[in-house]
Amino acid sequence: MSTIKLKRALEEALQQPNRTIVFDREKEEMRIENSETKKGVTVTLGGILAKFEGNVQKAAEETVYYVNEALNAFDGAGKEEQKEKRIFPVIRSASFPIEAEEGVPLFYDEHTAETRIYYAVDLGSTYRLIDEKLMAKEKWSADQIREIARFNLRSLPLEMKQDTVAGNVFYFLNSNDGYDATRILNDRFLKDMSDKIEGDMTVSVPHGDVLIIGDIRNETGYDILAQMAMSFFAAGRIPITALSFVYEGGHLEPVFILAKNRPHKD
Repeated sequence: MSTIKLKRALEEALQQPNRTIVFDREKEEMRIENSETKKGVTVTLGGILAKFEGNVQKAAEETVYYVNEALNAFDGAGKEEQKEKRIFPVIRSASFPIEAEEGVPLFYDEHTAETRIYYAVDLGSTYRLIDEKLMAKEKWSADQIREIARFNLRSLPLEMKQDTVAGNVFYFLNSNDGYDATRILNDRFLKDMSDKIEGDMTVSVPHGDVLIIGDIRNETGYDILAQMAMSFFAAGRIPITALSFVYEGGHLEPVFILAKNRPHKD
């Protein structure tokens, strides 16, 4: 029954005049493709439901996002003008796939035990993750992509909202441009924030559309941080990690919140 609900939800959300949607009932697979180019994506509904523990709404939201991303990337990948100016890094969880839909390896760098850095070409309403095939086509080297992406990252705005809870100060970056969590890679930004922090500085990227910096001034702050990070992680469209990091000396270390509010660095 959940599979049928998910099928209906996906058909309604993904239907467009230039798309063809075919459902294989026996395999519980749905194929969504551009009716002109025949390029598309195949998703296995049973596997998606298992990943989200039967939650149809979450499964549908996640699947719609990635299918649209993939199909829009196929449609827009040929735009040539100033492509380098639209290359950005994107932070994803360490469990994020390392291959594109067709089995082509994605270009990525390790970041922390919880996070990984991918690279993308921004297409406006979505973006295409850079894989080895695109790198070969554009004749981009790995170092070139890294350098351009970091440069472009520094051009993104850094407007933050502030909230104080039980004597602890939390800063939220939530611009909804697709790169909020990615600001964790802006070393200059983190250094500037550390200069104004009075207590322990923490950095959290629970999902792709938020970055949280904590000024933890008492032990209660760590409990608040843990609950906050978990809440954002559970609600995020692109969950990354419920763990937070302590920023010290230019380095990020994961922090586990133990009993009696005491942090433990791994």
